[in-house]
Amino acid sequence: MSFDNEERAALRSSVRGLLAKHSDSAAVRRAMTTEHGYDEALWSRLCDQIGVAALAVPEKYGGVGASLLEIHVVQEELGRTLTPSPMLGSAVLATQALVLSGDVDACSRLLPTIAEGAVAALCWADSNGWSNVGVTASGDTLSGTASYVLGADIAEVLLVLTSDGLYQVDPSSDGVHRRRLPTMDPTRSLSEVSFDAAAARRIESPPDLVEQVRTIALIALSAEQVGAASAALEMTVAYTKARTQFGRSIGSFQALKHRMADMYVSVEAARSMSCAAALSGTHEDAVAAKICCSEALQHVAAETIQMHGGIAITWDHDAQLFFKRAHGAAQLFGLPRDYLTDPACWPRQDFV
Repeated sequence: MSFDNEERAALRSSVRGLLAKHSDSAAVRRAMTTEHGYDEALWSRLCDQIGVAALAVPEKYGGVGASLLEIHVVQEELGRTLTPSPMLGSAVLATQALVLSGDVDACSRLLPTIAEGAVAALCWADSNGWSNVGVTASGDTLSGTASYVLGADIAEVLLVLTSDGLYQVDPSSDGVHRRRLPTMDPTRSLSEVSFDAAAARRIESPPDLVEQVRTIALIALSAEQVGAASAALEMTVAYTKARTQFGRSIGSFQALKHRMADMYVSVEAARSMSCAAALSGTHEDAVAAKICCSEALQHVAAETIQMHGGIAITWDHDAQLFFKRAHGAAQLFGLPRDYLTDPACWPRQDFV
């Protein structure tokens, strides 16, 4: 399943072409060890030449005014190369939190800067995951700790989701402490942000903003997982064609053909579920995409390791990076099993 029209196909081609030039395996490895955790020059190119940071920003705030479908295209292409970037945390989560808040003043102040490529971060989860918020508000101050925040350690704009709504905090103000966390996936940096009576500015927002943001987060993540799974499959097929044993390519062995066919089915099923979620935009479909795409990427990444043999577990080969991305992404925004056992995600219990 694909929803690419002429414009989205052109967007996909542009992003893929730029990443092919500037985000090969060596570039990804260099980027993930930098101070910021991503290639700033590449992010500038993505923003200046393609406008990825402005995609989800309404035109009246200096953006493109594109839909979730265009975000899906960019996320899928970034997933294919495992490119470290502020796209998910800044251009998707933080941007959508502002847009969905409906606060014209906050959007006017912050969105034009984000659309130009400034990094924003959305603080949200507590130490137990994304089911609860980790920060509480008391008047105009915030206290508590937000865990697993994408890009918070280098963010220029810091937004905080609390049980009382959305707030903006100056990252350099007193009472704000940021630190990067060690992660399973070296291509994605996560941070912890602690607030000790930190001064905050309230942003008017609807009461269900957390669920709305979570829905978009799951759909955007599923697109990234589809891209990674597709690339891992292609890498495996190419390797089995080139690797010979007993005088023939191992890809000609029937057992491996069956396993790669299963990988292909997993990728296409995940793609269909992710595209369906992007088209509908519903929380139920987003949850289904999260579950399906997490399982698909984990399955494909594991098979990639197996069919590459011993070289796949070495630091020099990309297979181990896809494996780590698979397991890291499966935990991001909540484990699949947590969604499977949450009755709120499944209004129609006959589907559980």
